[in-house]
Amino acid sequence: MSLPGFEKKTVSVLLPIPTDGAYSYGVPDGLELSPGDYVKVPLGNRELAAVVWDKQDNTVDPKKIRDVILKFDCPPMKQEMRKFIEWVAGYTVSHPGMVLKMFLRVPTALEPEAPMKGLMFTDKQPERLTPARRQVMEFSEQGLSWTKSGLAHAAGVTASVVDGLAKQGVMKTIELPPQPLFPKPDSTYGTTKLTPDQQEKADALREIVGQKKSGTTLLEGITGSGKTEVYFEALAECFSQGKQALVLLPEIALTSSFLERFEKRFGARPAEWHSELAPRAREKTWRQVITGELQIVAGARSSLFLPFKDLGLIIIDEEHDLAYKQEDRVFYNARDMAVVRGQIENFPVILCSATPAIETRVNAQLDRYAYLKLESRYGEAILPDLDIVDMRKNPPAKGKFLSPLITKAIEETIARKEQALLFLNRRGYAPLTLCRVCGHRFECNNCSAWLVEHRFRKTLQCHHCGDSKPTPEACPECGTLDHLVACGPGVERLGEEVIEAFPEARTIILSSDMAGGVKRMRLELDAIAKGEADIIIGTQLVAKGHNFPLMTLVGVVDADLGLSNGDPRAAERTFQLLHQVTGRAGRAGGKSRGLLQSYQPEHPVISAIKAADTEAFYEREIDARRLSSLPPFGRLAAIIISGQDRRETETYARALRHACPHTKEVRVLGPAEAPLALVRGRYRFRLLVHAPRSFAVQNWLRAWFKDGPKPRGNIRVQTDIDPQSFV
Repeated sequence: MSLPGFEKKTVSVLLPIPTDGAYSYGVPDGLELSPGDYVKVPLGNRELAAVVWDKQDNTVDPKKIRDVILKFDCPPMKQEMRKFIEWVAGYTVSHPGMVLKMFLRVPTALEPEAPMKGLMFTDKQPERLTPARRQVMEFSEQGLSWTKSGLAHAAGVTASVVDGLAKQGVMKTIELPPQPLFPKPDSTYGTTKLTPDQQEKADALREIVGQKKSGTTLLEGITGSGKTEVYFEALAECFSQGKQALVLLPEIALTSSFLERFEKRFGARPAEWHSELAPRAREKTWRQVITGELQIVAGARSSLFLPFKDLGLIIIDEEHDLAYKQEDRVFYNARDMAVVRGQIENFPVILCSATPAIETRVNAQLDRYAYLKLESRYGEAILPDLDIVDMRKNPPAKGKFLSPLITKAIEETIARKEQALLFLNRRGYAPLTLCRVCGHRFECNNCSAWLVEHRFRKTLQCHHCGDSKPTPEACPECGTLDHLVACGPGVERLGEEVIEAFPEARTIILSSDMAGGVKRMRLELDAIAKGEADIIIGTQLVAKGHNFPLMTLVGVVDADLGLSNGDPRAAERTFQLLHQVTGRAGRAGGKSRGLLQSYQPEHPVISAIKAADTEAFYEREIDARRLSSLPPFGRLAAIIISGQDRRETETYARALRHACPHTKEVRVLGPAEAPLALVRGRYRFRLLVHAPRSFAVQNWLRAWFKDGPKPRGNIRVQTDIDPQSFV
């Protein structure tokens, strides 16, 4: 404790809680703390992992504050990372503590890994030398240390043989340091023969990484152009400098092909970071990232908040993908935040896509980003011939969903021992189930959404809150048996139609909610790549970077899906998705086809896909955004107000709207009931803020929230800067 007459030393500590600033804590005698140190502190009756922050608050009476409990034996958080946390909080209008919480996802990793128990030979001879013991000693006499299981495996004996030698003192127990999850990649391990165009872009990326300074580069290239092999050369340059690298992927849990290609090039697999990772693996990964033992991580958007010791490069693959946007608690786009992290920590960022986001394309056009473009497919790969199937002229048979033109194309494809892909972005069997007698529609009790039938699992499920119930035999409204009818197709229903038409074909249905989870999904994708399936039916996850060599036909069942809503990004999203999914065909060379079923083939998006005229689409979409002052030429912010009582929620939303600061530069639309008005039992209203690009909308929002009415009870207010979704 402090001596009489001496003031108690205090530090400012940021906690992973929704608070606007740091708290003051006392420093126990004998403990030295500096900004960035990870500490454990009391909060109420809890103990939390937190970080010593930069700003010291001297207004608190030291006699009233509680002491830090302990300092973790862990490298401190760098000043650049603390600056990044504050920047993200400021940009997203979030609490700094909630951004910190994303860094502290694995608080158990703050403790050092316990050393492993190992064995080493002592030169003592056993009482009886059996052949099994001789095998063990031949390995251990070389002076190496082993784990018990490792030694037994290497010697080809059971663990009991090793135990017997240890009991006789032939082996002694030692402590082994924790081993890295993966060895460090070797930039010279493998080579890939690049085309002259690829080599030119790879050399440019190597030069950019070699400069060791911040800057963003867009690497654009049509599907199959070899973007991955090109940016591998940027990674090689980063590794040769001894720095760490992060590769962001939209579906890392499913992209085993990327991990295999990386291992083939660098001789070691990257560490993974995603929601399916086992807790122990998460702990080791987090700890070995901060100590620098892991040099490369391939991860989902949350990996952006890993505490790298010496990060030298971030690559965002499929940078346009909506999976990079988080829409919970802290609303952020990992692509944009990665660019900022690169600026703060002074390293380059590479964005890759065949169909870049409009914002990214404009930044490249305005020279804010460097721009590299691959113009042709790699090797013998040829882009598919695209045709539009006008469903008004070539409709499917009654009760079916495939045009005869696509059915015939599938028949011809599998006859040639090639693969066909049918793409439909609807999970389950049918998006709506109703009673033919009384018209009752099955709706979620917690959300304003229809229940989706999953016939394989015999359930009706909500895809927003996850609530499900067994599919009933009778209508709950009128009690009539066997009169429930499925309306519209999902991938399961499409699979039923395909199996009926092609009973001898090997058909696989891929969907994110399939039984068996990620492990089964990876096995299915590997089977497709090996040619162990003839017809694949899948949702958008099949469009994300997979390489299927035998696939020569892609049929899009509903190319119009997504074009008819009021989302200002609908055209861009549809174009990107259709371009990506048709790009799965013809990657191994030879003739391939893409057929798009459409009821509006004259739509500009469908026409652009048919003509393979990417530049025309971008030019038209960018001009439309510019005329409307929509991003990137203007600023948008969504305010989502939710609560358990509809009237109370709407009343608060209107009061908040009434209190907004008046300025000629800003338009506020709403409040309006959200398209998904009820989610997880909470009623939702939206306000949309539209401002010029140069307007400091975050400062304006903070002033609004500070002076406006405060939410009470269960009312919740969420802010989404640069919204990607409008539901």
